Amino acid sequence: MEAVRTTAEGATRIKTKEVKAFGTQAADADLGQMNIQRRTPTPHDVEIEILYCGVCHSDLHTARNEWHGTIYPCVPGHEIVGRIVNVGSHVKKFKVGDSAAVGCMVDSCRECQYCKEGLEQYCEQGNIQTYNSPDKHLGTQTYGGYSESVVVHEDFVLRVPENLDLAATAPLLCAGITTYSPLKHWNVGAGKKVGIVGLGGLGHMGVKLAKAMGAEVIVFTTSTSKVEDAKRLGADDVVLSKDPDQMNRYAGKLHFVLDAVSAKHDINEYLNLLRVDGSLALVGAPEHPLPVAAFSLIPMRRSFAGSMIGGIPETQEMLDFCGRHNIVSDIEMIGIQQINEAYDRLLKGDVKYRFVIDMASLKK
Repeated sequence: MEAVRTTAEGATRIKTKEVKAFGTQAADADLGQMNIQRRTPTPHDVEIEILYCGVCHSDLHTARNEWHGTIYPCVPGHEIVGRIVNVGSHVKKFKVGDSAAVGCMVDSCRECQYCKEGLEQYCEQGNIQTYNSPDKHLGTQTYGGYSESVVVHEDFVLRVPENLDLAATAPLLCAGITTYSPLKHWNVGAGKKVGIVGLGGLGHMGVKLAKAMGAEVIVFTTSTSKVEDAKRLGADDVVLSKDPDQMNRYAGKLHFVLDAVSAKHDINEYLNLLRVDGSLALVGAPEHPLPVAAFSLIPMRRSFAGSMIGGIPETQEMLDFCGRHNIVSDIEMIGIQQINEAYDRLLKGDVKYRFVIDMASLKK
């Protein structure tokens, strides 16, 4: 079904079409099938048939309004991989039939200092996220990848290396870049001892990427069941963080720690693992503040930082790096009809290590 809409400004009439999606109408409602409007491609747009969409913990937080500010109806999904089925008249970077990917952003102001530096994730005016952001074309909110298709400006569409499995590539668009960006920023590589805290959706990607960068990788986990898995993923050593003797082996020894834990934990235990001038970057998002002791930082000139996704250039760099090293996520494939069950399992940490939706199931 096609329709013509006027933008919020009333200046431009945009053609739209109705597509199937899976979303929620309220914070306390299950996700279910619905129809949404997608714009038909404008001159610089790419239309992508979505083949696979990863399931991120952010999807759950947003769907249930746990971060507040969710606009309903809400269609989550920002780990999108698919096939290009239509391009605008001025598109130069892609052609029909290409594999393509979309991550956490679909636009930004393009004009601020950060956007010009390829750091669109820090756009001074706020980037346009793949879902639950203002849709400047239709005057509504953006809808994510739990849908048949998506239309995105070509500058925010990414190329997928041909050798990578498309389904297992989907989580790279969030989990991959969220771990790659800080590892790259803090110069992780050969000769560096790197700690990865937590072996979940983010942590397992941190292990693979840090190892491929040439670092010595030590995984810190509370679960004995994850020891062998950590080694399979490439860890040189695995430390049970509840054991003080095991923790003390690395006190003052690590150059960098990537903390991917979203639950409450003692950050000082991990700051104390850092050598002089070592840094800890937090990519997990605990609900409550983490108390930091001054003397976990001061005596060794340690740094405590945070990091998020990368910009578009760095995200493409990450995909190309994964292509060269044949890195993808460990996934469990589900049908869209299993999404509510998957959310419940996600809360329990019952997935190794990322759910990916086969979007062909939406057509059933």
